[in-house]
Amino acid sequence: MGKHSRPGPPNQPSRATPRIDPANPLAPYEKRRRPPMDVWRRHRPLHRGGGHLHPEQPRALEEWNGFSYEPAGTAPNLAQAQRWANEQTTGQHDESPPAT
Repeated sequence: MGKHSRPGPPNQPSRATPRIDPANPLAPYEKRRRPPMDVWRRHRPLHRGGGHLHPEQPRALEEWNGFSYEPAGTAPNLAQAQRWANEQTTGQHDESPPAT
């Protein structure tokens, strides 16, 4: 195994990056606009520390705008933050965060 080899069979493409349509001339641009790890919505604890700690504490909700994550609201606890983050979003991500 070489210094830069990845695990898995060498005849399969890497699963770490999304596939790009080579026929699409805007594919490189669209790839740069994708959020890290294809996570369009995420939540962060306001109390500092791991996301799994203090599930009853409020969370900051963030949404990808095409260039960076921007604040989208707050959730009163971990369960509601996860529910918001896992909702199916439309093409423009125009859904609002849960009311607190």
